Amino acid sequence: MFIDFFLALKKHKVPCSLRELLDLIALLKQGVIFADVDEFYNLAKIVMVKDEIHYDKYDRAFAEYFKGISQIDIFDQLLPEDWLRKEFEKHLSMEEKEKLKSLGGLDQLMKALKERLEEQQKRHAGGNKWVGTGGTSPFGAYGYNPEGIRVGQDKNRNNRAVKVWDKREFKNFDQDRELGSRNIKLALKKLRKFARTGASEKLDINTTISSTAKNGGLLDVHMEAERHNAVKVLMFFDIGGSMDEYIHTCEELFSAAHSEFKHLEFFYFHNCVYEKVWRDNERRYTETVAIEEITRTFGSDYKVIFVGDATMGPYEITYPGGSVEHWNEKPGSDYINIITKHFNKVAWLNPQPEQQWSYYHSISVIEQLIDGKMFPLTVDGIGRAIKEIS
Repeated sequence: MFIDFFLALKKHKVPCSLRELLDLIALLKQGVIFADVDEFYNLAKIVMVKDEIHYDKYDRAFAEYFKGISQIDIFDQLLPEDWLRKEFEKHLSMEEKEKLKSLGGLDQLMKALKERLEEQQKRHAGGNKWVGTGGTSPFGAYGYNPEGIRVGQDKNRNNRAVKVWDKREFKNFDQDRELGSRNIKLALKKLRKFARTGASEKLDINTTISSTAKNGGLLDVHMEAERHNAVKVLMFFDIGGSMDEYIHTCEELFSAAHSEFKHLEFFYFHNCVYEKVWRDNERRYTETVAIEEITRTFGSDYKVIFVGDATMGPYEITYPGGSVEHWNEKPGSDYINIITKHFNKVAWLNPQPEQQWSYYHSISVIEQLIDGKMFPLTVDGIGRAIKEIS
């Protein structure tokens, strides 16, 4: 049974391994849950899914698998009769055991269930005898009988299960979607992994005190990793023109980055980087910063992230005077080369859907200038960019 469930997860591209499957089986053997598909849904999700970006894939796999599970023979193949009998007895209260006597006891109930499964040749709904749905038979699903055995019911009568995996509450958590108000939180997680680094040089006070006390007063010093936003980041945001439709997305990204990085510097440019950039868009013509000043001010250990759609006329990158706003003495490519040669780690995040990049020659030109390190502005793209420049 669980092998098929594991294969269903793999089919829907949920990244899980046999290690997680063995952990899930071990928890079930320990009796963490029993005979509750809703609880199994939650337990399996905790064990098998390591990142919430895969929750939607998990929901689809779970729904597909459990919609067909009623076809499985509950005896021998799924639940051995001896095991099922012991579990029933273990979980029944004295009052419930008394109620069973109305059907002649547990033995008679199990025997009747087997006989009806063998006798019945097709799906049945309603009534009071067959194993079916919506009736008063002691066997089946969606019906009512106070002394019955539920068989093949993949959604309970309170609709809790269908609410979870059929409605797919996590359907917006997709690593390939452009950033939005919900999955910006996932991008934030990627930034945290990138930002929180440090050396083992901070005194672990609590552990030191505890260890010293256990040591009879003999000082036992313990150190711990000092986790702080030690990474230094430079971000260059393209603004105006074709970037107007991505304003909200870039604002979300800027807000996330600003809250995570202690050492963050940011600048703006339009279309392509030229001899000067600026910090304040309202003063872009009066208060600018030269590219040479940036390379003098910030060390090569700064990580550089460009954010822009790289959509423009190719001449804006490759020719002097290519800027649509002023006369540039040197082509924009020269200034991009200055940045990539000074800083060791450079990446470019492009908010335009990746499948459209091939339509614009300028994108391929920029991509070549930054040594192919252009990534889509999605959760997955941010993760790949962070890995590249870490």
